[in-house]
Amino acid sequence: MFANKRFPRIRWFSPDDSPSERRLLLKLDLLIVPYAFLAYWTKYIDQANINNAYVSGMQESLNLQGNDLVNLQTIYTVGAVLGQLPFAYLFTKYPVSYLIPGMDLLWGVFTLLQYRATSYEEMMAYRFLVGWFEAAFFPGMHYIFGSWYQSHEIARRGGFFYLGLTLGTLTASFIQAGASAQLDGVNGLAGWRWMYIICAVITIPVGILGFIVLPGTPDKPNRIVLSKSDIQLVRTRLQKAGHGVQESSVSWKTCARVLRNWKPWALLCVDIFFWNACVQTTTGGYLLWLKSLNRYSTSKVNELFAIAPGLGMFYTLLVCFASDLVLGPAWAITLAHVWNIIGLVIQVIWDVPESALWFAFSTMYSSVAMSSVLMGWINSEIRHSPDERAIVLIVLNTIAQSTTAWTPLLVFPTVEGPRFTKGYSFVLACAICLIVSAHVTRYFIEREYVCFDGCCFFGDANVSRDRAIAASDEDSGASRDETESGSAVVQVARPKTEYRCTDGEGIDAK
Repeated sequence: MFANKRFPRIRWFSPDDSPSERRLLLKLDLLIVPYAFLAYWTKYIDQANINNAYVSGMQESLNLQGNDLVNLQTIYTVGAVLGQLPFAYLFTKYPVSYLIPGMDLLWGVFTLLQYRATSYEEMMAYRFLVGWFEAAFFPGMHYIFGSWYQSHEIARRGGFFYLGLTLGTLTASFIQAGASAQLDGVNGLAGWRWMYIICAVITIPVGILGFIVLPGTPDKPNRIVLSKSDIQLVRTRLQKAGHGVQESSVSWKTCARVLRNWKPWALLCVDIFFWNACVQTTTGGYLLWLKSLNRYSTSKVNELFAIAPGLGMFYTLLVCFASDLVLGPAWAITLAHVWNIIGLVIQVIWDVPESALWFAFSTMYSSVAMSSVLMGWINSEIRHSPDERAIVLIVLNTIAQSTTAWTPLLVFPTVEGPRFTKGYSFVLACAICLIVSAHVTRYFIEREYVCFDGCCFFGDANVSRDRAIAASDEDSGASRDETESGSAVVQVARPKTEYRCTDGEGIDAK
């Protein structure tokens, strides 16, 4: 399949980008990517710290018993799921450069309030509200990526954004290790309470920064950081690539168009399997296993936990760059989850040498490494309409994430830890289904292409070969771009007419 491909150079810009486009892309990168990374970093510090707090004294302080930990994890997910729904409407109605930072600030406030929790019930309320105010961030940032970048530019930038997840989980471990070792008992507060104070001190300034640097969308831009010429150049290059840029309020007609389109339904299946194929990263199994060894101090347990997310940073960059430059989304998903499956098989067997379990836990963050690949794929397939894209990103993420509100309760009950036989078996099955569903979706997307002598059209099955060749030769009517796999595509300035040139070998693999 890849035999006729030249191995591409690792590059940030497309060879066809003009100097002015490269300057603009660099400006957008410096505005969007660092903020996305920082905010996602704080989000995952604030999400993952419940597991670190649990093994660092919170269990005893709040008298947590039985499945209280998995309940605290689940109530966060419930808040995150329910909190997303209004934004299918709000993303196109109001500037996202205000919406997202505003929510960031509020999640920082409720992260802080967790330090004062005195009961299980109070902590449950705080966790729900932290999830609620964090809800818009993940789909919102991918909506922003899809609003400014062409399809083949999203995954590798999303990869740097997604490093915030692994670094946040890693940082939470180090923060808790330091708080347990240095701050436990200071001013009468336990180390786990200091961790929440430190996390809030990090989160709130990042939220304030967002009001300044987030560029919004081309239709509702932040004019503090972007000029009129910047916005016009973005709109021009996106429209040439077949991206819609004009936002309008979501209507019932918009919803009906989404429902009639088969692609969101197929991508929803992929997304559901993805969320459940990586659920082991949030259930605390690795921490519970380290604690069960009874040979490490509390601070050492938190330090050792950092190994897995640290490796996850490498996995994320590898998979996202491979998707944009070599493999395309379906094969990048396969790469990530074959590695995940190897670790899961070991965890299901469990009765193996301890070194094998260390290896298995070190693979688990490969399961989330392809998240930006999948979201970039969704952005690409629904790029023609910002309104439909907002609905699809929110609804798919909401439904898929909602499944993880109850599956951990069934297969990862805290009382069965650290050997979650049901849990790891379930995740293994989901990882296999994820790979299969990704390739089935890829197959049916490619069936929409109509090929003529090495050029493949999609979106209009009635185009003719002569019309295609004429369109490709018109300087004003078509522009050359690259797809997710790096193959050439000509986007024609007519509704729903694009084609891909594959050097006479038929449709190029995405």
